[in-house]
Amino acid sequence: MKIDRHGKAKILTQEEIQLLFSEGLLTLRDRTLCAVMLYTACRVREAVTLYRKDIYDSLDRVRPELIIRKGNTKGKLATRTIPVLDDLRRYLEVYQPKPSKDGYLFPGNWGKGHLHEEYASLLFREGCRRAGIEGASTHSCRRTALTIMHRNNVPLRVIQEISGHRNLEQLQRYLEVDSDQVRGAIAMLSMLSPVPMEGENPRNEKNRLESAKKIRK
Repeated sequence: MKIDRHGKAKILTQEEIQLLFSEGLLTLRDRTLCAVMLYTACRVREAVTLYRKDIYDSLDRVRPELIIRKGNTKGKLATRTIPVLDDLRRYLEVYQPKPSKDGYLFPGNWGKGHLHEEYASLLFREGCRRAGIEGASTHSCRRTALTIMHRNNVPLRVIQEISGHRNLEQLQRYLEVDSDQVRGAIAMLSMLSPVPMEGENPRNEKNRLESAKKIRK
């Protein structure tokens, strides 16, 4: 969990996401920005530097895919194309910002430039405070999205294509393993349990193990 900007941004639960959107984030712009980060697993800088035309076509319809341009990615590695999920589409259809001078999806003050990433981070933290969520930052949206994919057995190579990480080692630092996954992994070892030999009574084996425990005591 992140405290005073130290540590990893927490993975958001379904309940926390609901609270954030219903009680924490006050404007449609802020909710749409958060939805972009959550449903595309992008970084806050990648979200605030999106252009309006990366999202809407000439008839103001939401495109089936959005473009995260190479020049706005960390390390400027590659352009990414992300399918627009219906949950995100609903926000983008309602948001429809007025065209600004520079053409950004999230314009800055007085329509100049784009919303600054530090200010976007502040808005998110304030939203979390109002919703009673501790230890979260804008990076929580990215970590939550990538971890959900991982927990649902999406191959790491596919997740890397979405996240834009340089290599799988960097990606794996984002992914969180929970106790249920650990228990599930251990439960798989039950297949290793010795099969009773022909003529052997499993109850006798149980009694033998209990007797051995008493002797050790």
